[in-house]
Amino acid sequence: MPIQISMPRLSDTMERGTIVHWNVKEGDAVKPGMVLGDIETDKATMELQAFDTGTVAAILLKEGDSVDVGKNILVLAEEGEDAGAVRATFAGGGGAGAAAANKPAAAAANKPASGGAGSSGGGAAVASAPAPATARAGNGANAGNGASGGNGVASSDRATGRVFASPLARKIADERGIDLAGIRGTGPSGRITRKDVEAAGAPSGGRRQPEAAGASAAAAAGRSPAAMPAAMLTAGGGLESRVEQLSNMRRTIATRLVQSKQTIPHYQVTVAVNMDALLALRGQLNEQLAAQNVKLSVNDFLVRACALAMHEHPYVNSSWGRDGASIELHERVNIGVAISLPMERGGGLVVATLRDADRTGLRQISADTKALAEKARTRGLSIEEMDGSTFTISNLGMFGVEHFTAIINPPNVAILAVGAAVEKPVARNGQLVVGHEMQMTMSSDHRVVDGAMAAAYLQTVKRMLEAPATLLV
Repeated sequence: MPIQISMPRLSDTMERGTIVHWNVKEGDAVKPGMVLGDIETDKATMELQAFDTGTVAAILLKEGDSVDVGKNILVLAEEGEDAGAVRATFAGGGGAGAAAANKPAAAAANKPASGGAGSSGGGAAVASAPAPATARAGNGANAGNGASGGNGVASSDRATGRVFASPLARKIADERGIDLAGIRGTGPSGRITRKDVEAAGAPSGGRRQPEAAGASAAAAAGRSPAAMPAAMLTAGGGLESRVEQLSNMRRTIATRLVQSKQTIPHYQVTVAVNMDALLALRGQLNEQLAAQNVKLSVNDFLVRACALAMHEHPYVNSSWGRDGASIELHERVNIGVAISLPMERGGGLVVATLRDADRTGLRQISADTKALAEKARTRGLSIEEMDGSTFTISNLGMFGVEHFTAIINPPNVAILAVGAAVEKPVARNGQLVVGHEMQMTMSSDHRVVDGAMAAAYLQTVKRMLEAPATLLV
C-alpha cells in the first residue's frame, strides 16, 4: 500500500510549511533515516526525514510551494508496488499535476499574515518546544548531492541535473528569467546565492538591465556613464521596484514584534561601561590562547557577566506568568544571543540559546557561540538550539553602532542592547584621558522589572565588566 507523507508539524505554532529543497527525485530508493528534503517552518528550516523503506513515486509539491500541516507532500511506493502506477494515482501521471493543485494554497501562504504565533524579539526569532525533527545536517548547497565548494565551482549535480541555489536566488531567477544552470555559485559548497543571480546578467521580458538604467540616470544628470559610481554600472547595482513576499520566519518575526511591543510595557535604562580593563585582559588572554586557536570576544565576557548577575537579581531571569497574575522565576540561566542571517537565507535574526551560562567558562561560551552562529548562517538551527532562553543579548557593536534599543523577546522580561566599545575622551580620576567606553541599554517589562531593579542589575553587570578578573573564576 502506498505510503503517504504529509507536511509535519515541526513546531508548536506551525500551521504551514514551505518546501525549501528536495534531496530526492521520483524513482529514488528511500530508507529510514534518509533526509528527504528541507522544510521552512515559522521558526526555522528543518530536515524532513524518512521513517519507511520504499521508492519515491510522486513528489506532490515543487520547491517553494507551501501547504497546511497534514497535507500530502510526497508518496512512497512500498516494495513490490509499481511506482509508476502509484504516481498516476496520486499525481495524475506526474508530480507536476499535484504541484499545480497546490498552487492556491501556496499563493495563500505568500500573503502577509495578519496574526499567528511565533517567537521573536529585538528583531530576533525564537523557537519554543522541541519538535520531532533534527536540524539541517547538510550545508546550504546540499553538498552530499554532488555540489562542490569554492568560487567558480559547479553549482549543479550532473548526474541528477539538480541545481543548488538558495530559495531567494531561485525566486529572483524566476522573476528575471535567468537560467540557474549557467551560473556558478559562490556560496557554501558552490551554492548559488542572490548576489550570483544578480551578477549573472539582465532579466528577460523587456526589463531594463541595471547597466542601462545606470546609463540613463547618468544621461539625465548630464554625466557620462564613465563618470557614474562603479556600483551603479555593474550588474545588480541598479535599483528596481518589486514586491517581495515574506518568508514564514519573516512573517513570524513581524507578528511577534508587534505583539511584544503592544502587550509588554517597555521602558529603557542605559549605562556606560569603562572597557579599558576588559579590553586589556581580553588582549592578554587571546595572545596566550592563540596557540589553542581560541579567540575571546567582548560578547563572551558580556554573556558571562549577564549570567552571573542573575544570582543577585533573579527577577531579571524570569517570565510574566501565563495566568496573567504571577511571575515565573527560572532556576536555570539560559542566555539568548541574537544572530543575523545572510540575505541568501532570507535575512532576519534568530536567537541561539547558551544554556547554563552562569556555570560555563569564557572559553566554552566562546566556542558555543561561534558554533551556533556558524550553524545558524549555513545550515539552520534546530528548535532545541533556539528554545528556552531566559534573557537575551543583542550586540551591534561590530557594526560600529554606539547606542540602540531592542524589543523584548517573549517570554523574557528583558533584553540588553549593546553598542561598540568606542575610544573617546573620558574622565578618569578627575583627569581627561582617552579611554574606551561602551553603552548598554536594557529594555525591561515594567510588570516584572521596575526602574530601580533594572538599574541595579545593570550596575552589577557594569561592575563585573570593569573588574573582569571576576569573570574568570
